[in-house]
Amino acid sequence: MKKLWVFARRLLGALVLCLSGCVTELPSLADPTQVAGSLVVGRVLTVLTGETSRRYPPEVRFFELEDRASQKRFQVEIKSPDQYFAVDLPPGDYRVNRVQINEGPFMSMAGLSMVFSVDASAITYVGTWRFGVDSPRYGRNVVASMIADQEETARVRDFLNDQYPSFQENSMVEHLPQPSHVEARLYEVMPYPRYPRYFRRHWW
Repeated sequence: MKKLWVFARRLLGALVLCLSGCVTELPSLADPTQVAGSLVVGRVLTVLTGETSRRYPPEVRFFELEDRASQKRFQVEIKSPDQYFAVDLPPGDYRVNRVQINEGPFMSMAGLSMVFSVDASAITYVGTWRFGVDSPRYGRNVVASMIADQEETARVRDFLNDQYPSFQENSMVEHLPQPSHVEARLYEVMPYPRYPRYFRRHWW
């Protein structure tokens, strides 16, 4: 039984490596001199919606996008509870596929399905992506809410002026992912921290 468990874990690890090799990794901030497609800008905000005994606040490690025409996937590294992003993507239609949440050494993943378009002739603003994370417990969820208001739009324009001054003359269009509100189950991602079983208070 133990050998079977070890084999299953190795097989799962190999599968994860194989899948990750099919994904193009992107930094949260594109080099302004290297933008070949369209600039897509937004903000990721992560909040805990309940109580927790963990000392680590939740943060988005990355989110994944999929080009709906080519099925090419892009993994955008965030690694922060509050971070603006500006990524270089080819124009087209995209789906937000999944998000990984970190709480220190604890990692969990949720599958999503939210779609938006990337404009070919302007900067695409996709709003603030707010991820509300349940307290650590069995069956915990994450609620993704995509919002944009005048205050958020003004902030993102200030961000663009600071980080991408050469793009100041570019027009900006707003394309919020739809549906703008989604709730999804969070699943544990291996490897799980090697704490004694007594201290593993939450299994999901």
